[in-house]
Amino acid sequence: MTTMPPLHQSYAAAVPELSAPWRAEAMPRPRLLLLHEELAAELGLDAALLRSSEGIRLLTGASDLPTTAQAYGGHQFGAPNPQLGDGRALLLGDLVDVAGRRRDLHLKGSGRTPFSRAGDGRAPLGPMLRELVIGEALHANGVPSTRALAVLVTGERIRRQAAEPEQGAILVRVAASHLRVGTVQHAAWTQEPEVLAALVRYAIGRHHPSAAEAPVPALGLLEAVMTAQAELVARWMLLGFVHGVMNTDNMTLSGESIDFGPCAFLDAHDPGAVFSSIDRGGRYAYRNQPGIALWNLGRFAEALLPLIDERPDAAVDAATEVLERFEGEYRRAWASGMRAKLGIPEGAGADAEVIDLGADLLDLLAAERVDHTGFFRALAEGRAAAMLDRPAPVDVAAGLGLRAAEDPEADPPAGSRPGAACAGRLASWERRRRALAGVPATPGRSDAERASLALMARTNPVYIPRNHALDAALQAAEDGDLGPVRRLLDAVRSPAARRPGLEDLELPAPDASPFITFCGT
Repeated sequence: MTTMPPLHQSYAAAVPELSAPWRAEAMPRPRLLLLHEELAAELGLDAALLRSSEGIRLLTGASDLPTTAQAYGGHQFGAPNPQLGDGRALLLGDLVDVAGRRRDLHLKGSGRTPFSRAGDGRAPLGPMLRELVIGEALHANGVPSTRALAVLVTGERIRRQAAEPEQGAILVRVAASHLRVGTVQHAAWTQEPEVLAALVRYAIGRHHPSAAEAPVPALGLLEAVMTAQAELVARWMLLGFVHGVMNTDNMTLSGESIDFGPCAFLDAHDPGAVFSSIDRGGRYAYRNQPGIALWNLGRFAEALLPLIDERPDAAVDAATEVLERFEGEYRRAWASGMRAKLGIPEGAGADAEVIDLGADLLDLLAAERVDHTGFFRALAEGRAAAMLDRPAPVDVAAGLGLRAAEDPEADPPAGSRPGAACAGRLASWERRRRALAGVPATPGRSDAERASLALMARTNPVYIPRNHALDAALQAAEDGDLGPVRRLLDAVRSPAARRPGLEDLELPAPDASPFITFCGT
């Protein structure tokens, strides 16, 4: 076994006012359940050491190394809360990985902290495994994401939504950092200006060093985070991912996805899809994610105003100018991703043409309640027309915030059920796609067509964490069988490679029952 690379508390050293030294609570019988050995190697950690008793102590926060709980605030469902923080989490520290990147090791479920309020600081096994699977699926599809190094069970039983107490667990999370929009809000709301300035300097140095060269570094940070978040949310939308709780404390400054509680992937393409049990008003519905990202960035800008310009009006004008570029950055990122999904090479056609083509397709998918992931994969395999066989009175005009919406409650016009008209609409759309991709109008074996199909096959996954399959796997794990979770992980870690024996993981649930997720807290 090798020794551990050094763990640092660089954030606490730079901004001590925004974290508290704290120790994890002792767990009665901790046991390593799953270890991501490839990720461990990426971090420069020895898997054998992590599996040892010394490793278990590290992964549960029981070693002698200093650990901290981070303070942050934020807007939750639009309402400000100045004091949130790591209520069931601890930062083990940060390290420099084998690629030279500084990354956090962080625990969830390690017990009460000064920020726990009425919570017990514990986490059930199911939500921790959900975070592992979702993070791996996003990462494998090129979406920046926090990831799980390990999941351990604690030897306790805790009570949450389930009728019976569930196994307690700890997730060991790897992140570029745990700095959030809510971290900056907390500093602006509760600390002296010098603390906010120190936090901004640390965030720039950690994630966006080019902002330090900007005439106004805080404004450079706003622009860098705006661009990163526009690209992130565009990737969510293209993949059909619904985060579920886009509060400002769940928006990172690094541009990584974080905190996968009531999240899910679309089955039938539905712009109004909401899976979270607590999002009763649909604030964080699929269609709303780009607009919510911009709203969150507005709250970030407000917190930065004192550092942008001492003249309030000038600070607001400068921040507004940056935020007004969000739509353009989002459209650019969405068009780039949609190009690949539709097999259109870079440089072929203008972004506006790709956006119109993609939005028209999503209109069709929503109108016919077609499986989002399955359709794009079928398009790459020449069998898309066969999927258009289910009617639905859903309009997607507002689905991406890319153009004006029609009334989403309106009934479909008479005679709009699938059939010849639907097939004709798809055929017309396909002719447009082929022309934009530079593919001959008649299917054949041209080099251009092969390249287009190969691009689509690389980009569009066969496997995502289907909601029903993930829930079944989590229940099996609770009952002591990790096989289904391991099988699902194997599928989503290589999402574009179809493999025999995994056919059931390609499909949505056989019925259309509403799917509901819970945050697990």
